[in-house]
Amino acid sequence: MTTEILLIGMLFLFLINTPIAIAIGMASVTALLIQGDFSLMIVIQKLFGGTDSFHLLAVPLFMFAGVIMAAGGVSQRLIDLASSLVGWLPGGMAAVAIVSAMFFAGISGSAAADAAAVGAILIPAMKKSGYRSEFAAAVQASGGSIGVVIPPSIPMIIFGYLTGASIGRLFAAGILPGILIGCSLILVSTLISVRNGYGLQSAFSMSGLLHSLKRGLLPLGAPLIILGGILSGIFTATESAAIAVFYGLILSLFIYREIGWGELPRLFTEGAITASVVMFIIAAASVFGWIAAIEEIPAQLAERLFHITDNRILLLLIINLILLLAGTFMETTAALILLVPMIAAMQPMLGIDMIQLGVIVVTNLAIGMLTPPMGICLIVSSSISGDRLTSISRAVLPFLIILLIDLLIISFYSPLTMIMADFVQ
Repeated sequence: MTTEILLIGMLFLFLINTPIAIAIGMASVTALLIQGDFSLMIVIQKLFGGTDSFHLLAVPLFMFAGVIMAAGGVSQRLIDLASSLVGWLPGGMAAVAIVSAMFFAGISGSAAADAAAVGAILIPAMKKSGYRSEFAAAVQASGGSIGVVIPPSIPMIIFGYLTGASIGRLFAAGILPGILIGCSLILVSTLISVRNGYGLQSAFSMSGLLHSLKRGLLPLGAPLIILGGILSGIFTATESAAIAVFYGLILSLFIYREIGWGELPRLFTEGAITASVVMFIIAAASVFGWIAAIEEIPAQLAERLFHITDNRILLLLIINLILLLAGTFMETTAALILLVPMIAAMQPMLGIDMIQLGVIVVTNLAIGMLTPPMGICLIVSSSISGDRLTSISRAVLPFLIILLIDLLIISFYSPLTMIMADFVQ
């Protein structure tokens, strides 16, 4: 009975557009009240305990690092470097948007931050250069979704926290899939640009590339330090997040001097507000997770799914479908916390490593960021371009198709994820 109350209550609250954290928390408290066997003090304990984790400290730190570097001129320098690298392609600005998103993904760990930081500069520039507005927004939204696949990745941190999987290995496993996705999106954007007659942004210049590389060398140092330190075992993912914040402050305050000491309180506040949304969801979901564990909900759901088929390939396809649907209708953090325990329980049946499973889960939810109504990357790009979500949703369809092909490759070709992960112990 508790299981039905918990799930039905939560779904009802989602449908009436209750904020995610409040919906999860209210459904959990209601289930406990009706059952009557537990004191509500357990709710307070679980709320605090759910966020009292050294691993989860990386979430607000990476978010703050992204805020600092976006304000400190890092985004523009990365865009200039991307322009020198791929701006000569047909419709070069679209390729620049995707490569810039890949660069910034190595700093922020957040798809929304990625889409906003790069899109605020490139979407208006693409529109001014004659690109259709909805195409510019679709390109940037698609590029922004890479932000949770290329490390550091906040969803990967949450997956590691929920399953006990090594966050360092998850980060390493996301490198090649992120590059695959980026290259695929560049291919699609170039083909669309050729068909629509979008011209060259600029001719290739070796001197221009060297100049941009010189200006972008320090910003590129952030992902290199983060990944290098984790892969070599010098520091953990959480320690790397703290180093990223420190590095961003050094660049922005003392080297580029694009922000002053007086702006730090505003940036701290912005980072805290952004992080608090995710942490509030995690706190509320910890109560849900505790009840789900007592009621053995993940095991029950996994068993029911296994009764449909015991074919490993079909099971993996079904899980992908469930995750795609969840990403379409749910916020990423909530989808992770609600679904990962069930999916993790099925991992032995799937015959794949938990690390590869983590990359599959995150890739699915990244695709969900491009589908309404909960597609956060679409929403961010729409707010910048001024286009309706329906228009951008049509323009993003070719990118969704290539992303689904990439997802199948990631799901069924394990070396793509495991080669890099095996370097980390």
